[in-house]
Amino acid sequence: MHTIPLDLRAFKIEDPAPECARWKDHMPRTRNADSYRLYIDARKAWRSKIAWQHSRDELLRILQAVKTSAAQGDWGARALLAHFYLRGLGPLDTNHVLDPAPEKSIELVRMAVAAGQPWGYYDLGVAYEHGYGGIPYDQDIAWAYYLKAAELGSPDAQMALASAYGEVDRLEAEHAMLMCAYKQGHGPAAEQLAIYARLYKRFGEAAKFYQQGTKFGSKECASALMLFFNAEIWSQRSNEEKDELRQEGIVADSTRADGYRTISELLAINPDLRLSRLDKILPLPPAELPEWHGIEAALDPEPEGPPTY
Repeated sequence: MHTIPLDLRAFKIEDPAPECARWKDHMPRTRNADSYRLYIDARKAWRSKIAWQHSRDELLRILQAVKTSAAQGDWGARALLAHFYLRGLGPLDTNHVLDPAPEKSIELVRMAVAAGQPWGYYDLGVAYEHGYGGIPYDQDIAWAYYLKAAELGSPDAQMALASAYGEVDRLEAEHAMLMCAYKQGHGPAAEQLAIYARLYKRFGEAAKFYQQGTKFGSKECASALMLFFNAEIWSQRSNEEKDELRQEGIVADSTRADGYRTISELLAINPDLRLSRLDKILPLPPAELPEWHGIEAALDPEPEGPPTY
């Protein structure tokens, strides 16, 4: 057993759930424009293909750009570089450029924790939960980090706490944490809320959560909506489910099903995409379906510079 760091407190399942917080409130307010652009262009290049489709030269350029941006202090580049060190980069002999180096990943995560950044607390919690990168396996410390990360607004940590509350039937606390993550545009939270709505036979509400999750970049939500409109799946639904969906205007619709399939396939390659304009090109019924002009019309516009919070 190890000692919980002094700046953390133990997670106790019976304690009140943390107040809802936003991760953006605990991040640097400004970013160097050049470092950010170097990072974001490299990230976009990495997300432009499935891992095995990249050439070795492409991955080398991506890795070097991310390393340079991280060295210049961009926190997004550090987070991505930590991911590369943890997982390696290049799955094939022909494009492999980086072996996993968990210890280097942890070095970057600790820098984020020292800076008070929510993602660092969450990632360090994951390291303690699984024991890697020189971090010992310790569930108590892992959950202390998850609690701190959730208090700082990490959606992933809020989801972890939601799961823990759900396991002991603290349903109000579970819902509160799910909504905290959802309100920050977290796709997995939208998916989970949709799943619960379906369990309680609120199928129209589920469709709306799936629509929001698709906007947040969740391929799972897009796939769920594709199945909502799929004619074969529709024929297998219960009469109760069909009746409620009809009240929302939702029936088998091959055009909508194909649209959500296209979106799901694209998000499978690039989960960084955000589709804030989805309701303009692929709205839920009873809205009329406009002429399809491609998914590009749904994407968030390219920002002019680094984000400020």
